[in-house]
Amino acid sequence: MEESSPRMTGGTREAPVNISPAVAAHAEGEEIEVLESTDVLPVAPEEVQWKSLFDKYDPENSGFISTEQFRDLLATHGSELDPHKLEVLLALADGNADGKICYQDFVNLMSNKRSNSFRRAILQGSRQLKGCSLRDEVAVFMYYGIQLDRLVLQVSSPSFLKSPLPYHPQLRSQAWRYFSYVFMHTGIEHLSLNMAMQLLVGVPLEMVHGALRIGLIYVCGVLAGSLAVSVTDMMAPVVGSSGGVYALVSAHLANVVMNWSGMKCQFKLFRMAMALVCMSVEFGRAVWLRFYPPAFPPCPNPSFVAHLGGVLVGLTLGVVVLQNYEQRLQEQSLFWIFFCVYTLFVLCAVFWNVFAYSLLDVRIPPAP
Repeated sequence: MEESSPRMTGGTREAPVNISPAVAAHAEGEEIEVLESTDVLPVAPEEVQWKSLFDKYDPENSGFISTEQFRDLLATHGSELDPHKLEVLLALADGNADGKICYQDFVNLMSNKRSNSFRRAILQGSRQLKGCSLRDEVAVFMYYGIQLDRLVLQVSSPSFLKSPLPYHPQLRSQAWRYFSYVFMHTGIEHLSLNMAMQLLVGVPLEMVHGALRIGLIYVCGVLAGSLAVSVTDMMAPVVGSSGGVYALVSAHLANVVMNWSGMKCQFKLFRMAMALVCMSVEFGRAVWLRFYPPAFPPCPNPSFVAHLGGVLVGLTLGVVVLQNYEQRLQEQSLFWIFFCVYTLFVLCAVFWNVFAYSLLDVRIPPAP
């Protein structure tokens, strides 16, 4: 059913003009476009990705997909669009109101004429993730598993802390150890829990927000974890990627809670519950191991404080980074506030490591 509306020109009333739903949606889509970020993404490489994505929903190569399949595409690739905006995009694609979307309409919808935030989410959601950090952690674990001849509780081996990767307070002048400790794990139980949380939360986050933002949160959590241990648990070593993982998971969970009513993600309650269970089990295991009698005293078992450092990063800097991926980080004042606070913490922790151990006369266990 078409609508008609009078139009005024120079004080005179013109004849009513018929406006179809598709045209009305097009006009509303242009309003959405104005509100979006004006940065232009490269078009040429996208044609291949659009074709590949379209073919996944058109295995028979008919040249058409249904609006239901298009809606599934939106849900599958993590584009958390406003329901009203979703209907506008569907109406734009389905201009003939026949329930089908041809390939050219699909490409036009994804072109620079439409929502940049939507296109960015689709492109990043459909790409192949590298997962370099996760593969490296598994590779290092298997290497030391063979070398130490054990997979469970590797930390009980006398050669475990002799690796150049773990953080040890006696070797705190070796700056790379504040980051490299993520590649060592106390055992397969430690690695498995961290992998589960990275796959459950980290991979979907990277699909939507991109490797740069997720990597920023992860690295900040890793550094905050080792520095937090050096300040609060001064005699303990650190291993495991829990600092970075907990930063990602806590930032994600905080965003889910703050935007609970507006999120259309399926199984969000189940995913949130599973993440909390994994976090609780892993943290409980770390606390138990820290106070368990060490295999080689006086050196204590690895600290659990890195988990808490990661959580603090996730609830502050991480929440801001994940809050709005349409807006650039340098344009968010809250991001700069938390980033300055984080930088101040890092500087204070560095000075603490340089002067506090001697001033407080801390008896550090000998290096392995």
